[in-house]
Amino acid sequence: MQKKMDAIKNIQSQNKMEVNTHSSQQATMDKEYNRKLDELALALAENAISAAIKTVEEAENPVKNIKWITHGEFTVETGRTQIEEFISTWEFQDCWVHYTEFVRREDLVHTFHYIYCVRWSVATARRPMARVTAAVHFIIKIVKSKPADSPIDVFYVFEAHTLIHRPGTTRFREKWLRDIIDAKHVLMESITF
Repeated sequence: MQKKMDAIKNIQSQNKMEVNTHSSQQATMDKEYNRKLDELALALAENAISAAIKTVEEAENPVKNIKWITHGEFTVETGRTQIEEFISTWEFQDCWVHYTEFVRREDLVHTFHYIYCVRWSVATARRPMARVTAAVHFIIKIVKSKPADSPIDVFYVFEAHTLIHRPGTTRFREKWLRDIIDAKHVLMESITF
């Protein structure tokens, strides 16, 4: 009988140890879960704060645009002038120079596309004629069926990029031009003439 009692006490003791071990494992898992939950909450809070800061900055410094001409007012020269006026709203360092030229007119089924190229370079005293340039291609779309008083459609693409920008929706970044120029310099340095 004593052996049975000792066996029962031994089993109860083992059960208590298993429960204690299980409890400590559960506590460790709970701490790990809480730590990960805290990290997630912190990341969400940081993202929310960043988005709020960006919204406030954009409200204080909105993306600039101009009043674009209508279909009836459009000529090749007024299109070029409007592009120059729009570029003047961009923020960039004084070292950048650019010029705008009309490239061609494409006659599509329902529209005319007037294509302009704005060439950018950084002139220096050492090298007043830049070896490489960066291009921004502007397209002014004239829809044949729209009335003369409707505004023209304008979009532009930076050289070697695929993202289509529309005036008043994207803030110009000087870095885009610098990246194009830097990539061309790297390419030229890798080629021996």
